[in-house]
Amino acid sequence: MKKKMKFNTKTIHGGQILDPAYGSVMTPIYQTSTYAQTSPGKHKGYEYSRTHNPTRTNFERSIASLENGNHGLAFSSGLAAIDAIIKTLNPGDEIISTNDLYGGSYRLFKQIFEKYDLKFHFVNMEDIISVKQKITSKTKLIWAETPTNPMMNVVDIKSMSDLAKKNNILLCVDNTFATPYIQRPLELGADIVMHSATKYIAGHSDVVIGALVVNNLALFKKLSFIQNASGATPGPMDCFLTLRGIKTLHLRMQRHSENAEKIAKFLKNHNKITNVYWAGFKDHKNYKIAKNQMHAFGGMVSFIPADQTFETAKKIAEKLKLFTLAESLGGVESLCCHPASMTHASIPPEEREKSGLVESLLRLSVGIEDVEDLIDDLNYAIG
Repeated sequence: MKKKMKFNTKTIHGGQILDPAYGSVMTPIYQTSTYAQTSPGKHKGYEYSRTHNPTRTNFERSIASLENGNHGLAFSSGLAAIDAIIKTLNPGDEIISTNDLYGGSYRLFKQIFEKYDLKFHFVNMEDIISVKQKITSKTKLIWAETPTNPMMNVVDIKSMSDLAKKNNILLCVDNTFATPYIQRPLELGADIVMHSATKYIAGHSDVVIGALVVNNLALFKKLSFIQNASGATPGPMDCFLTLRGIKTLHLRMQRHSENAEKIAKFLKNHNKITNVYWAGFKDHKNYKIAKNQMHAFGGMVSFIPADQTFETAKKIAEKLKLFTLAESLGGVESLCCHPASMTHASIPPEEREKSGLVESLLRLSVGIEDVEDLIDDLNYAIG
């Protein structure tokens, strides 16, 4: 029996098909909208690039390989991927989601889909009892982020999967923060893995793209139909850039994680910083779960200044030089974000604050620069 490839090898070779025309080592950019047919309905597997494109096929095969899944699907953004999942549901269905999640996901759920008679419950998923209490006969989907954005809460994927299966509910895990380098939710029982591949998967802040990975063939066909029918698919250049980024995913995630650990510890020991949120602290509520289901703790860190005021957080964000004040995350460069006014502004303040997302909180996407320079930058900005 052929030995399975290890993860680092998969980032280079997983799911890849060499160019059949000229043997190009890199996947070619098939910049075409349509394909020649030899006879009506007879083609070489491709007919129109909204439906399929060879460059996209290689990206979908690659992301499926990394997650140890059977089927990958690419979308024009992470939100387009989420949109496709919710479109598998019917009016009257209920969804249980974590109460600490990306603001765009919350906006999509509340402002777009609730008017189609879908009901969303937002609960603290660190406490599985909170999830159990919301399950009814109408519950069809559990939506989990782990680690969460931006509070770095950790959801026990295996326990959530057991609960979902017991009640015949689908479990989707947003794996954007961790990536398959750190955790693979399908192996822990999830039905769907979602990525805003714009972030760590592509890794260079130069593309917007989303992805789903599933094992179940019927679910794949349902999502594939929506992907084609709704048309929110990425272009070949987006797929090419993401494939290129994947080839260094393992190297980047290792450095992101190493740098974030040092920065989290620096912030925790700083007398002008109070709460520091990072999944790798031994006093983190779900540290043991994180240690069990994650290979590393990722590159995301959030913190609050000691005086807990927006004014101080604003001054820190404005004084940073190497950490660029910007939305998004997961690129090779370090970024700082003020979630309350940026990525999570669409969530009402009272809802944000219930999960601890206060006006004084800053979120760092720690890049792959020399960590000593990043610490000096933070030290200067904090003062």
